[in-house]
Amino acid sequence: MRSGLLVDYGGVLTTSVGRSFRAFCAEAGLDRDLVREVFIEAYDTPAGTGPVHLVETGSLTGEEFAAGLAEALTRRSGVTVDPDRLIDRLFASVHADERMLGAVAAVRAAGVRTGLLSNSWGRDSYPRDRFPALFDAVVISGEVGLRKPDPPIYRLAARRLGLDPADCVFVDDIDTNVAAAEAVGMAGVVHRSADATIPRLAELLGLPPAVLAGL
Repeated sequence: MRSGLLVDYGGVLTTSVGRSFRAFCAEAGLDRDLVREVFIEAYDTPAGTGPVHLVETGSLTGEEFAAGLAEALTRRSGVTVDPDRLIDRLFASVHADERMLGAVAAVRAAGVRTGLLSNSWGRDSYPRDRFPALFDAVVISGEVGLRKPDPPIYRLAARRLGLDPADCVFVDDIDTNVAAAEAVGMAGVVHRSADATIPRLAELLGLPPAVLAGL
């Protein structure tokens, strides 16, 4: 049983980011998976050199990242993609997952230390007014100059909770980010749905499932 919980934001405490990307592609007249493909390619660049790495560590502004992403999408598709408010448009269909937010609040109320560990894209769209009721610590990549899946950011997040990595459970919707957390000693959960994640958290944290479900 672990005594700390760290969660990603987009795709864990919200609805699917991938579905929002596909909705953007449909609206823009692009292949439905083009944004995802370009995003994966950007992640495959050497650490510290790719645009995703640079924007997530705060070395590239959101506007600069959007301009590069628009150019890549235009080049790949032959369809002109406007960089104006591109990041906001990509995430336009993302909404809060109240079940997962409620589960995190319930975990904290049960005495488990909780934290947010999120990669940011140069934008301040987090519901920060809700953070005090949810988290004991907040680690956002662009604010600390580190990003997932690099090991130091996991250790930093655990340290801000006052815990060792081995005391923490980490939840993310990206497999590689979870694997990196496990490599530093955390218990990892790949999030696909609240129905699957909430019972798994109850098991790892030693809490009754009904507590996390708000029953």
